[in-house]
Amino acid sequence: ALSVLTASLSLAAVNINTASPSELEALPGIGPALAQRIVEYRDSHGPFASVDALTDVPGIGKAKLEALREQATV
Repeated sequence: ALSVLTASLSLAAVNINTASPSELEALPGIGPALAQRIVEYRDSHGPFASVDALTDVPGIGKAKLEALREQATV
């Protein structure tokens, strides 16, 4: 049952405007430090207008954005 729950959670979209750092870590390529950077950027600059705006966060380039695009939402 746990593996089914884990699989379901990994398929759910992560709202980058409301997710906690630990929720952001569910995105591919996002570890604790980068998750914290996303939250700090969001707190300082307001909500992200689109998933593409994640490239404004230091450490997120086009390749990382493409890797997580399908699992992130605003």
